[in-house]
Amino acid sequence: MKMQQQEIRLKAYARGFHIITDLIEETISKMDAVETGMMHLFIKHTSASLTINENADPSVLEDMESFYTDTADDKAYYIHTYEGADDMPAHIKSTLLGSSVSIPISNGRLALGTWQGIYLGEHRDHGGRRELVLTLWGV
Repeated sequence: MKMQQQEIRLKAYARGFHIITDLIEETISKMDAVETGMMHLFIKHTSASLTINENADPSVLEDMESFYTDTADDKAYYIHTYEGADDMPAHIKSTLLGSSVSIPISNGRLALGTWQGIYLGEHRDHGGRRELVLTLWGV
């Protein structure tokens, strides 16, 4: 069994949800081949998230952003606002969604379902470039 790790520096994305599956698959294709194993993807930030969801209909991305905005934004009781009004909501959204995803590798490919894609949730108005750590292991 071999283990490999690659850091990925993303471009700055606008606030919202973005499908990054192709970028992850492209990164994996440049690593030593793993036929059967696991891929773990971790984001090194507390105001952005990773999750898996619908990859076909772009309205899902918009609905996800609307739901989390409605749920977490503009609360008068927030104390942690040092970096702006979007700071604490971004931390809450990243906690609700999570900072990592793990996906099996089968036949040398991510074993995602037909309609699944990897989402980056950018929860800041100006989050900047994000860093991911991709760990791949298997045989």
